[in-house]
Amino acid sequence: MAHQDRYGLPLSTESDAAASAYCEGIDLMLAGWTGTAETLERAIAADPDFALPHIARARVHAFYQQGDLARGKAALARELMAKRGTARERSHVETLALAIEGRLPEAIASTLKHIDEWPRDALVLSLPLGAFGLFAFSGMADHDRARHELCERVAQHYGEDWWFLTMAGWAMTENGDVARGRVVTERGFNLRRANAHAAHAVLHAMFEDGSIEAADRLVDEWIPSYDRAGLLHGHIRWHQALGALEHGDAARALSIYADVLQPSATQAPPLNVITDAASLLWRLSAYGHTVPRTLWQEADNAAQKLFPKSSLSFADVHMALFAAATQDREALTTRLATIEQRLAKGKLPAGPVVPAIFRAVAAFADEDYASCVQTLAPVLTEVVRIGGSHAQRELIEDTFVVALMRSGELPRARDLLDARLHRRPSLRDRRWQAAMG
Repeated sequence: MAHQDRYGLPLSTESDAAASAYCEGIDLMLAGWTGTAETLERAIAADPDFALPHIARARVHAFYQQGDLARGKAALARELMAKRGTARERSHVETLALAIEGRLPEAIASTLKHIDEWPRDALVLSLPLGAFGLFAFSGMADHDRARHELCERVAQHYGEDWWFLTMAGWAMTENGDVARGRVVTERGFNLRRANAHAAHAVLHAMFEDGSIEAADRLVDEWIPSYDRAGLLHGHIRWHQALGALEHGDAARALSIYADVLQPSATQAPPLNVITDAASLLWRLSAYGHTVPRTLWQEADNAAQKLFPKSSLSFADVHMALFAAATQDREALTTRLATIEQRLAKGKLPAGPVVPAIFRAVAAFADEDYASCVQTLAPVLTEVVRIGGSHAQRELIEDTFVVALMRSGELPRARDLLDARLHRRPSLRDRRWQAAMG
């Protein structure tokens, strides 16, 4: 009998062991769970000519910025697919390979074409979803809506599938339908608790609806079941640190940072290492808390090794935070020059908002708050283009709000805070309102 994956799609292997390990490995990947790489390696060992575990293993390498290994595995998967495989598997391998190679427009086009024909190919469908997905990093201004609409289009093919409910619920939350998004995500989480993406998605909904205490309890209760080496372990604790800052508890936020977010302590993928560290330290400082310079310097040293050159705009923006906070003018100027060259050549998908953020955070660090406001105001609605989640991007808006208050533009600050509080509760925003009288 021919083997199938969990979604009923045929697998071109005759090995029971390879098929079983591959299906288990994909579920672990879709859950953001530990053991993914090892399980896929078992599938490869059981049938070295089976292409799908190779391309899945390549994707895991890509998560950890192991570019050469990822591209090598992708090339091998293509070679194997030329010898054996179905039309669906060939398209599957090619689509994932394009994403691994960073060919975003081609990868997006291939993904959408593939999903039209094979909507239950969950691994391919996962590519444009999530805060670090193809849509988020494409430079699209409407990627929140695009993810939601894509999930709505294929929902009939998934029913009560734990992975799909997780991603569809998160897409709803990010697109503004927070109440529904939380319900849908929690349904998926309850179907499979060993699912870091679901825990993460529920935390996003709780961030948006102001359930800070409930989010804190969720992390405390759930995180012991998740290995520190897990893809999202540090980032889930980052959410808990944001909750601490909502209460003004800088000591707890710094304790979480030291435990799991500090580069010397974390086991997270490189992009999470730099973005979680930079954004938490920047928030602490912007909110008026003391951040030891040694923390900034250590994190910046690690970041420079991980992202020495301009790459994803989301990474570049966080590298700008490091450079501004450590007063590294040379690093800021050099990276900004590269970004402006990419922009001039039409090779910066996120567009002019990226160099504007660079200049704004530099002005903020120099305590030139009026210049920060002047630089950010015209591009605030374009910040979405850098990718990431709403909770991550709110850092830029927070910087703008604080710059307004410190430059004496209190009416504008009040108006922005009023608008935010109508959208979601925030203890921090209420404290800022009270401070302005």
